[in-house]
Amino acid sequence: MPMPTTPALVWFRRDLRSFDHAALHHALHAHGAVHCVFVYDSTILDALPRSDRRVDFIHASVAELAAGLEQLGGHLTALRGDPAVVIPQLAAELGAADVYCNHDYEPQAIARDATVAATLARAGRRLHSFKDQVIFERDEVLSQAGTPFSVYTPYKNAWLKRLREEPGALAPYPVEALAARLAPGASRLPSLAELGFTPSNLATLAIPTGMSGAARLFDDFLPRLANYGAARDFPAIKGPSYLSLHLRFGTLSIRHLVRTVCELMARGAGGEGAAVWLAELIWREFYAMILYQHPHVTTRSFKPAYDAIVWETGAEADAAFEAWCAGRTGYPLVDAAMAQLNQTGYMHNRLRMVTACFLIKDLGIDWRRGEAYFALHLNDFDLASNNGGWQWASSSGCDAQPYFRIFNPVTQSEKFDPAGRFIRRYLPQLDALTDKEIHAPWLLPPMLLAQKGITLGRDYPAPLVRHDAARERTLARYAVVKTPA
Repeated sequence: MPMPTTPALVWFRRDLRSFDHAALHHALHAHGAVHCVFVYDSTILDALPRSDRRVDFIHASVAELAAGLEQLGGHLTALRGDPAVVIPQLAAELGAADVYCNHDYEPQAIARDATVAATLARAGRRLHSFKDQVIFERDEVLSQAGTPFSVYTPYKNAWLKRLREEPGALAPYPVEALAARLAPGASRLPSLAELGFTPSNLATLAIPTGMSGAARLFDDFLPRLANYGAARDFPAIKGPSYLSLHLRFGTLSIRHLVRTVCELMARGAGGEGAAVWLAELIWREFYAMILYQHPHVTTRSFKPAYDAIVWETGAEADAAFEAWCAGRTGYPLVDAAMAQLNQTGYMHNRLRMVTACFLIKDLGIDWRRGEAYFALHLNDFDLASNNGGWQWASSSGCDAQPYFRIFNPVTQSEKFDPAGRFIRRYLPQLDALTDKEIHAPWLLPPMLLAQKGITLGRDYPAPLVRHDAARERTLARYAVVKTPA
């Protein structure tokens, strides 16, 4: 069968790399002149603040993607607009009968892609989409009854079983061998200003961007992998991989990550941390599957019974929410975590659980308000993972913590930041307190606090609530749930 002579268009989205790329691989195999495009989606960008670290990250990563394509002999066109309009128009301009992309599983993206496919079809063109951002998707991992899982551990076991039976799922999608089929040309990349944005503090934070940044972070993590299980819960130490932002935008290949960790485990290397980290990557796919199978979770509880819960509302609740957002709850670990988020766009995973549980079960505020705040501020915001995490904390999600399991923010602080190192990094006004005192300053006599230069209400807030009393209110609030699980 002869190779089609018509050109093709590859539409980059959450896959900002020029290697091991499913859509690009398939386009190069089927066409002789492959053009590449990235669309800065105005339907998303218009709602963002004019300085946004994620836009900075995407902008830098798109530039590196363009450079990578140019090294292979191709080029990248980056445009701003509504993809539902831009993609069909560009395909028509190029005479491309086929547009290639990789699957996106979010409801809004699914609707967008359906619109693009329909518009292309009316013009006699086709949209081809491929699995790329996960190892197993949609309904590829099902229970023995053929139904989607709603509990993580059996899903993980089935996921691992399928991987053992289908090792080819980790095979890369090479690009270099057919790079000569990339359409030559000069890349067109708008500046941040042309996109309507100003620089954020991304560069000051030294957050690595693009394919090279992802590779450096993974190389840095591998020597620490064996200790990941022991180190990951302590925010003051270098325990995580810090790859979530790169997974979100596809500057690295999930197949490469899983293949690497599986190869280490097969050799008896990687220590206990390798299996723990692989389990975290599987959590990511579990939540992506849940979102695809149950799109109602974007607005409602996974477990419908939990929609009967009555949350705190009114001026007092709004003030408490604003205090939580600003890191002024009076609980140092919670406040330090929110300061980390507000200043850097990153929050340690243990602290995501602690802060979410505090908002929901100490302040009695609807989890959706916290979810939306994280969505606006997290560099690595991913709808499926963010929603899954918040519903886990609120006990309303699949495989969530029981409603009566309520994190004590003080004991969490004492356990996971015992010396107060993380707290001191983001709340320097508490530096004079001892390692024991720093977790609950309000328990100290005012005179002792004054000797250390601290006045509650002036230098640091008094607690918004007392945890024990808040816990009782939460148990009463959740009593409306008839079938807790």
